[in-house]
Amino acid sequence: MTNDRLRDVARVLGLGIDAGGTQTRWALAAAPREIVAQGTVRGMSALQVGEGNHVRDAMAELAAAALPHGRPARIHGGVTGFGESTEALRRLIAAPFGLDAALVSLVTDVEITYLDLFAPGEGYAVYAGTGSVAAFVDESGTLHRAGGRGVTLDDGGGGFWIAREALRHVWRREDERPNSWRDSPMATALLEAIGGTGWASSREFIYGRDRGAVGSLALVVARVAGEDPVARQILAAAGKELARLGVAMTGRFGPRPIALTGRAATLHPLIAEAMRAALPSGIPFALRPSHAQHAAARIALAKALP
Repeated sequence: MTNDRLRDVARVLGLGIDAGGTQTRWALAAAPREIVAQGTVRGMSALQVGEGNHVRDAMAELAAAALPHGRPARIHGGVTGFGESTEALRRLIAAPFGLDAALVSLVTDVEITYLDLFAPGEGYAVYAGTGSVAAFVDESGTLHRAGGRGVTLDDGGGGFWIAREALRHVWRREDERPNSWRDSPMATALLEAIGGTGWASSREFIYGRDRGAVGSLALVVARVAGEDPVARQILAAAGKELARLGVAMTGRFGPRPIALTGRAATLHPLIAEAMRAALPSGIPFALRPSHAQHAAARIALAKALP
């Protein structure tokens, strides 16, 4: 290959996107598989495609941050809630980069998370972010999932679940003994974060904000765990919920190493400790960081290179 050709290849960029409910992470990869830039913007979901301009605005913010480093030739994204409105989502992602929608490939966010942690067939990834899900990509490249049903139905052990369990406890205690929140470090911190001690403030926050905002209250639960036994119980229960996903996978496909990842997984050591204790003995387990946007960027680059 000539030097001119090598320079042409080196200028090819692939953009990877990892879109979740709380934040969207992006990365640009260049030959030879180097991450040349990365960042975060507001969270977005495939379920928001038909809801106002949220996805359009998130992508405009992402493009403004990424384009100064170069225009990607291809985009590969993992998007939470992926499944419906695929073509519309491709167009929204491509538009601020001036690309044809055909140059955007999309999968669910858990698939790119898996591929950052394991080679196909190697292990199971359990992801805890705003929601929760387990993933296994087999040797043929087929994705298998457990959980990930959404915060309304389940997503046990994720940030939204932790916040919901904590607020459920607070308001059940208030039913039994009004103003009992004053005696609870967890309740006091949660209601302060919400912005009011009355039910009206909690109701507006829970039902008026997006799932990422509600899920962010899990940070509060983790922060007060050292002084509130109920907060510790909820975090340990989150670990057991996440272990259930790993156990489901081992029951279906046999014993393999399990990696726990995601922002909610690192909120407090109790989560990983409780998950490890709830898994079958002999199953290798590790809490691992994931950079799913890097895996997506490398896939985009591979698609772009000749």
